[in-house]
Amino acid sequence: MNIRETLLAALRSLRSNGLRSLLTTVGIIIGVAAVIILVALGNGMKAGFDAQFSKLANQITVSPATGAVPGGGTARNLTDEDVRALQNPSQAPDIATVTPVMTGSVTLTQGQAQERASMIGSTENYLDILDRTVEAGSWLNQSQEQGDEKVAVLGEQAVGLLWGQSAGIDQAIGSELRINNTTFRVVGVLTPDGQNDNVVLVPFGAARAYLVGNNNGEVNQIIVKSTSADTVNQATAELTTILDKQHYIKNPTDQDFTVHSFTNLLTQRTQFITFLTLFITAIAAISLIVGGIGVANIMLVAVTERTREIGIRKAIGAPRRAILYQFLTEAIMLTGLGGVVGVLIGIGVTLGGAVVVPKLVPSFPTPELTAAPVLIAFIVSLIIGLVAGGYPANRAARMRPIEALRFE
Repeated sequence: MNIRETLLAALRSLRSNGLRSLLTTVGIIIGVAAVIILVALGNGMKAGFDAQFSKLANQITVSPATGAVPGGGTARNLTDEDVRALQNPSQAPDIATVTPVMTGSVTLTQGQAQERASMIGSTENYLDILDRTVEAGSWLNQSQEQGDEKVAVLGEQAVGLLWGQSAGIDQAIGSELRINNTTFRVVGVLTPDGQNDNVVLVPFGAARAYLVGNNNGEVNQIIVKSTSADTVNQATAELTTILDKQHYIKNPTDQDFTVHSFTNLLTQRTQFITFLTLFITAIAAISLIVGGIGVANIMLVAVTERTREIGIRKAIGAPRRAILYQFLTEAIMLTGLGGVVGVLIGIGVTLGGAVVVPKLVPSFPTPELTAAPVLIAFIVSLIIGLVAGGYPANRAARMRPIEALRFE
């Protein structure tokens, strides 16, 4: 029996038991579709995470040590001199930007409304560091920063607390706002991020001049960005060396500052998402295994039902190989058809989800379809057919004609 005849015989056999064949492939269909959909969700989660936090990959934060210095001695505050030293490219070639930050808690007053909020005083590039945008109005510009102008950008929550939840954010633009005892003009409102919206941002110099005081050039925090994500370690080593020199530190245990980069956090989060994707994909693959067991069971039933047919074929000279290939072909064709249907369902659901999900749940990651899981899931379905049909086919091929003909 040639390949064409083997395929036709397998198709006739599957068609003669159409309902049974369909029910047998359900497990394969569900497994293949689930693998494709879940891997696409995992890809979407990873892409969303990368898009949200990629700007933090080369960010390094330097803060004063809290409490006693581990090695004893008096802790020094971060200062303007530290900032200028870090901005020296000859000492720190792997540092791209250095941003000083003043922080504190302030009282906001607008008319009769009064609320507490977090205050951040920083430079023009701080908005890029935050990875946020201005929803209304404008951001602090360089002239306002250099002139220590009394202008402010508010978080949306602060606007709602001061002007009322029903007020539009445009109502705050251009309004006067008292921060502690000094009047500022609101020039912008930040797009909410759901985490830090009760905040007011002012120019770095204005924060010192009117809100927290200069305190001999003290800086609450320094945010450093390396030239790339690949140079974070070099930049960290350079800034540590510079600050050790600035603070007269000879032993690392005496350091009165802490350095924190987001590289380790990003790596851990990425690994977590990868492991989560593998875990849920493994769960989906269980249905493929269950489907394979169903195929093996049905093929054993088929061999038993067609025992006399096998005996007749062997009695008239059919070789063992022809019997083996026929039943193997049926099993592979069964799982292959299930794999094709599963692939179509998986692709359809994924593409549909990519359109619908952003509209219904904007915060949920959009599924991202790739070719690899589609191909792998389909190939695995064929392998399952080969494995599940192997024993029944071999059993059929090894039957002795006389015993098969006497089977009732």
